[in-house]
Amino acid sequence: MKFGLQVNSFTWPGGPAAIGPTLARVTRTADEVGFESIWVMDHFFQIRGLGPPEAPMLDGMTTLGFMAAHSEKARIGLMVGGIHYRPPGLWIKAHTTLDVLSGGRAWFGIGAAWNEEESAGLGFPMPPLGERFQWLEDTLRMAHAMWSGGSGSGESFEGTHVVAARLLNSPQAISRPRVPIMIGGGGERKTLRLVAQYADACNVFGGPERIAHKYAVLREHCERLGRPYEEIERSTLQSVDLERESPERIVERFGALGEAGAQHILFSLRGVNDTTRLERMSAEVFPQLR
Repeated sequence: MKFGLQVNSFTWPGGPAAIGPTLARVTRTADEVGFESIWVMDHFFQIRGLGPPEAPMLDGMTTLGFMAAHSEKARIGLMVGGIHYRPPGLWIKAHTTLDVLSGGRAWFGIGAAWNEEESAGLGFPMPPLGERFQWLEDTLRMAHAMWSGGSGSGESFEGTHVVAARLLNSPQAISRPRVPIMIGGGGERKTLRLVAQYADACNVFGGPERIAHKYAVLREHCERLGRPYEEIERSTLQSVDLERESPERIVERFGALGEAGAQHILFSLRGVNDTTRLERMSAEVFPQLR
């Protein structure tokens, strides 16, 4: 079992001036104590359930570059990118850059997006859901093409919405065979079909019974497409509050998720700015599950 940290809030003591030093400390600690991955959300306003829209939120791609400079081992990525925020070529070039500058540690986390409030607030066009899925598939197809060559051969690309004259991608990504692609979401007809067809990992939410069902649907899509199910890493996004839940209980909960099929458990940690909580997870939870 692998573990990833999702940083989903920047409401920390000290205000804006303290966000950078605090995030650097959180990133270094997570990297040092054995998290295999570190993630941030791709939002521009704080989302419901985590705070008011006015709460501090950072641009995801800029934040990943900062985190790359303060870590050495963990892979880093968006949990997950909103497809309509950036054109496909920019998505792929940005993640190639992240992979090169981090020494081959990028994840390309992507999904169909949902937060209409922040798009309307900042003036981003937000196409209807069906069109966003078309953009998502164009991006996935283009990513495969650019990361399987794309270094100046003159290859062109035509998707449902995207026409690209030359998939130049230099320098090429370090990760092989490509920057790994994670698709977020558990939609059974479209999202999990795209995972089976294009992705290296999926991420679904919920308890053991729910995620087991989602993984079973993914397996069915793989069988229809002739894709080995075992090639796809199965992850789930959870949350942890050490003030309300003992390490022993977390071991039981995560263990049940593992029995349901999860291989990579990603979680947000309440009060993560107190990095002793990361150290506790590493010392009291990870060894028993690994």
